[in-house]
Amino acid sequence: MVSALSKAFGQLSDPASRRLIWLTLGMSAGVLMLVWGLAAWGLSAGAAGLQAWLGAEGFWGGLLDWLVGLGGFFALLVASAIFFPGVASGIMSGLFIDKVCQAVEARHYPNLPPAREQPLNEAIGDGAKLLAVTVGLNLLLLPLYILAAPIAPFVFFGVNGYLLGREYFEMIAVRRTASNRVRDLRRQNGGKVFFAGLVIALLMWIPVFNVIVPLVAAAFMLHVFEGLRTKGAATSVPSPA
Repeated sequence: MVSALSKAFGQLSDPASRRLIWLTLGMSAGVLMLVWGLAAWGLSAGAAGLQAWLGAEGFWGGLLDWLVGLGGFFALLVASAIFFPGVASGIMSGLFIDKVCQAVEARHYPNLPPAREQPLNEAIGDGAKLLAVTVGLNLLLLPLYILAAPIAPFVFFGVNGYLLGREYFEMIAVRRTASNRVRDLRRQNGGKVFFAGLVIALLMWIPVFNVIVPLVAAAFMLHVFEGLRTKGAATSVPSPA
């Protein structure tokens, strides 16, 4: 695991990897800006409605508007910290994961045969699935994070470690493993896959740095998969001619 993670970080020196980082960052920031804009509009409309309902005017109306805005701002900060990794991962995995894998394989596994070429609609579907699962489940668990603060970190990292490990492993494995064996392979190596996902979840919690984590995560999981594959845990399937 340590070697795989070290190689994944080393991949950041590759020019192609840096281009993917900027593309993912720009698209993720665009999505979040859109969400923040819609949320600001909703908060403004909500504050105006609350003022009208309470009949608050003058000083009290301004104070209410300020409190709603402040509370909404901090709520958006927390929500962005929770959901940004899922958004960035969904975008990167849906559009760029094959390019990341090709760059890693060219550098570290040059003797591998060509991988199965993943159709664009399948890649986008995988990215959308990762985005929906990670963001959707964290949204459902948000009340638990708030109400059970002492255990929230354990729940958050446990759930996201499992989800990220599962989704990243399956997206990587399907390129070189028969699709009907991918889930069996993941279950056979559940501990390693979960631990790898936990590492990814922990890295994604680091502010600012987490913008590059989806790329690191894909490279890291590819190394984990290759470690299992070379031990005979997976069956390599060359691309059809």
